[in-house]
Amino acid sequence: MADSTREAQLLAMLDDAPDIQEVLRPTIEEMTFIEARLDELRKLPFIRVNPNDPTRQKVTPAARQYKELLQQYNNCVKMLTVALQRMPHGDSSPLAEFLERAHELLK
Repeated sequence: MADSTREAQLLAMLDDAPDIQEVLRPTIEEMTFIEARLDELRKLPFIRVNPNDPTRQKVTPAARQYKELLQQYNNCVKMLTVALQRMPHGDSSPLAEFLERAHELLK
């Protein structure tokens, strides 16, 4: 289950724009779900090493799934960043600032 505290935290940043909050709610729900899955996958090994020949290594299914989920998460962040940049607002919201920093890290 996604972290409802994290979801509430992100949605609260949009309290001043309830219409936008409802539009972005599914994306934020997806982001928190993916964050939880990524946390679980980080605990698993990403590479399997052949005990007889350490130079032979294989990527694990956990590594492949992590890569796919991370791409989906990054796409959610980009989509929210674009949506928030197009929103008319005077001061930057905390969510907008968070997403802008995340977007910069993805470049």
